[in-house]
Amino acid sequence: MGNRITPDDHTLALDTFIKLMRSAESVSAAVHGDLKRVNLTVSQFGILEALYHLGPMMQKELADKILKSPGNITMVINNLEKRGLITRKRKSVDRRAFVIHPTDTGVQLIESIFPAHAETIAKTMASLTNEEQQTLGRLLKKLGRSAAPQSD
Repeated sequence: MGNRITPDDHTLALDTFIKLMRSAESVSAAVHGDLKRVNLTVSQFGILEALYHLGPMMQKELADKILKSPGNITMVINNLEKRGLITRKRKSVDRRAFVIHPTDTGVQLIESIFPAHAETIAKTMASLTNEEQQTLGRLLKKLGRSAAPQSD
């Protein structure tokens, strides 16, 4: 049998969870605030950034990269395509599958906003020392792995 969880454990876990969620929301608002200026959602930015840094990829790969469901990603991709920021190209092997590519306009947009975005992240994270950032990164990775669904 595993360790028993006490009422004090519940209180600590809930308090820590609330702090984690509030912090994540505050950091996200600080980092993503400028996206409204260029009329991008966080998901749209995530797709453009992934395509820019990792190259063209399948829709499912993009969904996995930006942690969105395949259904939600379809709508995001449709909206980016309507704006002329990405294109879908059929795979020659599997005609049902599409590879998503950034357009020149999409590349220009991400190149124009990414440096300031990265700077905002660096400034936001600078409230922690390098060692604290590394420790937080390890702790968040551990927490994320423990919470991930386990496959048999």
